[in-house]
Amino acid sequence: MRIRVVSIREEIFTLNPNERLVHLAFRPSNKDIFGLIETCPKIEVIQLPKSYMATVSKSIEMFLQMQRVQLLEGDVWGHRKDINEYFTISSSVIEKIKNMKMEGRPAEEIEKKVSRESKLNPSMVGYILNKEITA
Repeated sequence: MRIRVVSIREEIFTLNPNERLVHLAFRPSNKDIFGLIETCPKIEVIQLPKSYMATVSKSIEMFLQMQRVQLLEGDVWGHRKDINEYFTISSSVIEKIKNMKMEGRPAEEIEKKVSRESKLNPSMVGYILNKEITA
């Protein structure tokens, strides 16, 4: 699973229209969010750093809900954009999530344990957990 990292607003309009997971490494305006939704109609998740989540307007949150786009808090730890424009969630992490789910562990426990071990935000682990169940 790959997360497209966008570090400047000018990149939004050069994205592949099939992107589903996007991490914005800058403080987006409402216009940036609208542009992202327009450029990537299949988008499922927009991830923002914790410090930027507080600045997202309620109207944008409602707009994203109507578009069925999840707004998640999180970071891409140790990612270097100059090397790769995607942050990759390793298959071993995804397998661990699947295995814990098959063992019957509660979602909260899976999110807590995997996020601690992999440095993924619990909300992203929750997204993967729900995505893998339906996939």
